[in-house]
Parts: sequence; structure tokens; C-alpha cells
Amino acid sequence: MPAIRLYTRLAALLLTLIAALIVHGLWRLVRLPSPWPRLFLGTVARIVGARVRVVGVPLRRDVVFVANHLSWIDILALAGATGSAFVAKAELRGVPLVGWLCMLNDTIFVSREDRLGVVAQIAQIRAAVATGRPVTIFPEGTTGDGHAVLPFKAALLGALDPPAPTGVRVQPVRIDYGAATDDLAWVGDEPGGDHARRVLTRRGSFVATLHFLPPFAPADIGGRKAIAAEARRRIVEA
Repeated sequence: MPAIRLYTRLAALLLTLIAALIVHGLWRLVRLPSPWPRLFLGTVARIVGARVRVVGVPLRRDVVFVANHLSWIDILALAGATGSAFVAKAELRGVPLVGWLCMLNDTIFVSREDRLGVVAQIAQIRAAVATGRPVTIFPEGTTGDGHAVLPFKAALLGALDPPAPTGVRVQPVRIDYGAATDDLAWVGDEPGGDHARRVLTRRGSFVATLHFLPPFAPADIGGRKAIAAEARRRIVEA
């Protein structure tokens, strides 16, 4: 049965990808903003078993979502619910198919090891935020076990240092998989392929709850360290 679930879901993912690429290409031909990357990612979340539940009201533009991080499923669920672009590690750019899909969704690639390039990376994030499209940052810098929130790294939140882009707010997001957390969290040195197989062969569905907490203006809090601390405090309290 696990093998049947794996191949059934892979087939559904492939068919969804083909359909989304066709209609996305047609949208681009007529030069209209394409909703298909968002719809594709939301559909993929459902195929892998996620039933996304939104608590609170997500801002639609001029917002940086700051979220805890458990799994690559977080990206599917958040993208489907909000249309957000993401800040992701640079290594993903070179992963076959995954890197290309990331670029379709306007992913901002950064290298946390490139300390000399932090200023350029912050400028890149700042420019993306200034377009008005939602952008998501996972300040833990890695995935956790879902039972505790890791310390937040504040470097990339430097994009919100005063003066932040006009009108932009920070909205903390608590991601919660409930009883399925231990099955889905990606922790330790587990290879990505093994984790994907574990998710795709898991029986049944699960509830992915996105708690959109009250937003705040960066200027009301202070610099990047204060912003990171305030966002983390609200997520932990949730």
C-alpha cells in the first residue's frame, strides 16, 4: 500500500504540473499576471495530504510573513493560501525541477554562509518587498521538530531596518500540523529524498493550520533584532 500511495501521488503531481505549465504559459502569452504558480503549489499541498486551515486574516500585500519552519510542506501551504514568494537557501536553485519551480514563484535565493554577500541579499529582499507582493522568511534558518521554536536569526530581517519600505508590515505566522507533526517535521540529517518519500507514502490526510497573527509595523518595534524577537515571541505565545 505505501508503494501504491507513492506512485499515485507522484502521478497526480506530474499531471498537475503539466496542466499548470500549459495554462501558465497561456497566461504569459497574453501578458496577464499568472495565478497558476500559487494554484499549483496549493494543489500540490492537497495531493501530499495537507488540508490547509487558515486562522486569522492574512494580509494580501505589503507584508513580510515571518514563520516557524517544519517542512517543505510549509511552502506549499503558505503559497497556496497567500501567493507569497519565499526567501530560500541558494542550494535549492541547483536542484533539478525544484529550482526551476522556485524561480517560477519568484523565490529569493540567499546563502547564509556568504557573510560578505549579506548586504546584497538584504537589498534583494528589500526590492522584492517594495513590489507589494507578500514575501515569507523562515528566520529559524532550518526546520524544527514542531514542538519548540528555534532561535530566530535576524540578519535577513535587515531588509526591514529603518527606513523600511513604505507601508510594509510584519505578520507572524504559526504553522502547526497537530497530531501529524512528528510524521511530517524534517529534522536532523535526514536526506531530502527520504523525507519526501516518508510524506508521500503517509496514509491519509492531515490538517495544516496556518495561524496568521496580528501584524505590526517594523518602525514601531525597532531594528532587525527587535523585529525578530517580537515575531518569535508572538509565535511562541500562539
